[in-house]
Amino acid sequence: MNTRRLFGLLSLSVLILSCKQEAQTEKKPDTPPNIVFIMSDDHAVQAISAYGHPISHLAPTPNIDRIAKNGVLFQNSFCTNSICGPSRAVILTGKHSHINGFRMNGERFDGSQPTLPKYLRQKGYKTAIVGKWHLHGAPTGFDYWDIIEGQGHYYNPKFIKEGDSSIINGYATDIITDKGLSWLKTQADSGQPFFLMLHHKAPHRNWMPALRHANQYDSINFPLPDTYFAEHQGQQAAREQQQTIYEDMYAGYDLKLTEKLGSPEIGYNPWPSNFERMTEAQRQEWDKAYQAKNDAYHKAKLKGEDLDRWLGQRYLQDYLASISAVDEGVGQILDYLETAGLDQNTLVVYTSDQGFYLGEKGWFDKRFMYEESLKMPLLMQLPGVIQPGSQITALVQNLDFAQTFLDFAGGQELTSEMQGQSFRKLLEGTETADDFRELVYYHYYDYPAFHMVKKHYGIRTKRYKLMHFYDDIDSWEFYDLEKDPQELYNAIEDEQYKEVVLNMRSRLDSVQEHYKVTPKEFEQAPRELVNKAFKDFERLKGPGLK
Repeated sequence: MNTRRLFGLLSLSVLILSCKQEAQTEKKPDTPPNIVFIMSDDHAVQAISAYGHPISHLAPTPNIDRIAKNGVLFQNSFCTNSICGPSRAVILTGKHSHINGFRMNGERFDGSQPTLPKYLRQKGYKTAIVGKWHLHGAPTGFDYWDIIEGQGHYYNPKFIKEGDSSIINGYATDIITDKGLSWLKTQADSGQPFFLMLHHKAPHRNWMPALRHANQYDSINFPLPDTYFAEHQGQQAAREQQQTIYEDMYAGYDLKLTEKLGSPEIGYNPWPSNFERMTEAQRQEWDKAYQAKNDAYHKAKLKGEDLDRWLGQRYLQDYLASISAVDEGVGQILDYLETAGLDQNTLVVYTSDQGFYLGEKGWFDKRFMYEESLKMPLLMQLPGVIQPGSQITALVQNLDFAQTFLDFAGGQELTSEMQGQSFRKLLEGTETADDFRELVYYHYYDYPAFHMVKKHYGIRTKRYKLMHFYDDIDSWEFYDLEKDPQELYNAIEDEQYKEVVLNMRSRLDSVQEHYKVTPKEFEQAPRELVNKAFKDFERLKGPGLK
């Protein structure tokens, strides 16, 4: 056979093979992934063992960690407004609070505006939300919804299913997991991609663990943060907050303490329905689990710092125990996806609506722009796309979720009015952290309100953070996160940072202009309203623990 004929046959073979491959591609086009978005409420990064915090070593989360093992762990994921409802509104819209209209809890979300589930439906997705909604009014844009009423209760919560309400006996986390699994099973053979938002109530205040976990960490002595007794020098807003564990928690509601030795009666509790809604059997089991340790507390008659440290321990024991059922539920979801053969084309996301304090600076709750409150856990897996066991250090925000999911769904054209940016390329490994984003913007509005954290806004770069607290104060704070990761030294007046601060102020002005922040966002609350709030919350504190 001559060379020319051989070359011709080889070329023909290559052409035939190429045609076959193209035909196979046409028969099996890339399909958009299913998306399972699991979000807990107030789950701190410090309480997920994949992040390696000392507390989480003693209270591991093996199932949530599976997502990091199968996929990616984000080291710098931040919220735009650290409070429940506003964070959810940002995730749904891909827009900052001042644009989507939901700045603080108690407001009503405008469900007529474009949202992520509405856009995904346009791309052929079946959409559902199960669990916590917390945006007032009924969810829109979902083919199916089954949500807890308001903030919800840990035991025997009321659910609203497409308009009809009923009390479901059991533990909220377990119920939400079961309801989410039930919906997923209806989608397995639907032929459509699906999007499920599975929103847990836990571990939101008042941290009531499942009965099976009520004594889980009784014997554990958790390490309290070095800043547990912080003095807040140079931090006026931090001095005037009301979320210090050993000053602002309620004996019965938060700490589950009884009134006196030998009594099962819960101590001071301004919201008694959390315990009153328990069945007789549930309450008996609860009392049995807590009686001995509460009696030990009464016998000890602790004072001063010994009492303060004991209260921190009780808080951590309950908080971390309430996460255990969430972790179990995540395991059930992952197991089902694998068993059903859905895991290979399902983007699984685990996150929280914001960060949370586990005793840092002496605090519980969130709201501040300091790291523990600003930083959200974020773990994702998608086989074949996300490298297993990888980490991403880029500055991402919940503002980016909608655009990222729509990017995977083929709906990039629908995101033009959104304010985040897709981080799909980060997940695929085709974009570096340095190329993604230089800074994030934050704005908190909920004042006067619970915990009396001042209104404030600011920016965070990879190294620096600038914040302005306003309303009834006018206070600036600046931190070098490389040298001061605990944010203890407010360097706003430090001469060595003079040029850096000037540059950060300029960048803050630019980013506010970019995000269309208007003077309306800096309005002050009436002074009489602030004064009334301080008095009301002082009365609500009741007798206190000291």
